[in-house]
Amino acid sequence: MALVYIALGSNLGNRENNIKKAIIALDKIIGKLIKCSSFYETSPVGFCSNNYFINAAAIFETSLLPLELLEETEYVERILGRSEKSRNKQYSDRCIDIDILFYDNLIIQTEALTIPHPEIHNRLFVLEPLNEIAPAVLHPILQKTVKQLFEDLTS
Repeated sequence: MALVYIALGSNLGNRENNIKKAIIALDKIIGKLIKCSSFYETSPVGFCSNNYFINAAAIFETSLLPLELLEETEYVERILGRSEKSRNKQYSDRCIDIDILFYDNLIIQTEALTIPHPEIHNRLFVLEPLNEIAPAVLHPILQKTVKQLFEDLTS
């Protein structure tokens, strides 16, 4: 079994409910929910929108391999109403966004999947909820804990 760290976001519809539905679906589909952060309201990053996000982070225990996990997180996004992921870093409003942040301490770089998520250290909306539930987790490339990355971004 692997521990996976997931970021969730929503800025359309009932944002809190969208996150809750995603967590329930992930618990059924990818594996057992271990811990979930509080919900954080944040401004959009990387695009202009009047719709604020609700963001959260969660830890799951899974038997899925990384690419299987990616397929299942994308499946959950689709069943909750998301039609496609961002293309060429062109972001837009979305009812749900699910990103794999860490998969144990693996480093994976393929065309389909990069773990750890390449933008963790730049995104307060990811680090704040992740720091709440997993401050001691070590970023396997940067060799800093989530708490250190959070403090680097907020100091």
